[in-house]
Amino acid sequence: MTVIVRAVRPEDPEDAAGFAGVRRAALPFMLACAEQMAFDWAHAHPDAHERPLVAEVDGEIIGTSQLRIAHDAPEPGVGSLNVYVHPEKRGLGAGTLLVRASEEHLAERGATTLYSWVLDEPAYRAFAARHGYAPRRSAHFLRLDLTAAALPPLQEVPAGVELRTAADFAADPRPLFVLDALTTADEPGDVGAELTDYEHWLATTWNHPLFDRELTVVALVDGRPAAFSAAQTDGRGRYSTAMTGTDPAFRGRGLAKLVKNHSLHRARAAGCTEAFTGNDAGNEPMLAINTWFGYAICATEVRHVRTLG
Repeated sequence: MTVIVRAVRPEDPEDAAGFAGVRRAALPFMLACAEQMAFDWAHAHPDAHERPLVAEVDGEIIGTSQLRIAHDAPEPGVGSLNVYVHPEKRGLGAGTLLVRASEEHLAERGATTLYSWVLDEPAYRAFAARHGYAPRRSAHFLRLDLTAAALPPLQEVPAGVELRTAADFAADPRPLFVLDALTTADEPGDVGAELTDYEHWLATTWNHPLFDRELTVVALVDGRPAAFSAAQTDGRGRYSTAMTGTDPAFRGRGLAKLVKNHSLHRARAAGCTEAFTGNDAGNEPMLAINTWFGYAICATEVRHVRTLG
């Protein structure tokens, strides 16, 4: 069988469906749907030079690569590629072809340091090592069965704190952008990120098809957004926490627990059956919160890096 690697056709619904199908098979603990893929491709930032790739055999998409320049990072020359092959189609060489094509594209756009997430399993880590990638930090995927879990009781909202949903900010989402930017600035990671483009945030985050405004809970302290738990849903009963963060000025008050607990209760009441979240392995406070909710680690990825040249 001959494996062909090509760029996705953003307007082709079969490409979006095939891309999402591979992602669901390779990473069943992350939300992925065709609508999301088409949306992301259409709203990619031009400075990111994104060029999603697929590997196909006889017209069937069996592998994918997401690649971009980290245009929002403080340091230049940083790129990323995340390659996934359908578990039933491994061993055909699709992964190697996708890595080579991705690296060529990123190098041509000035990338000198490449990062990639790799599942923490011997075969995947060996594949990364063969291609010159060295392991760095780890991050966990966690799952919670909303049909069986006994969620912690809803906490009493402290004096001076008000809970709202993201839907309540529909007329003016900017306060949530400001809060998102504050929490993103010190999020654990190898590559820093700075949220400065409000219009792009509106287009790609606020209007994202997975973003569930009704299930996203925000805590206001004296009228100021201080903490939030951003929810995503895929219409298949699956709920994911995209981000839970607290303004540094309001940390230490239990607001992260408060908003996430209320979001999870709202998700179960809305008919969601599974909840997923991600957790940097070094972020022990957030891991403790997720354990308190009943989440269990279902997989781990290891961030790998390669220096070009």
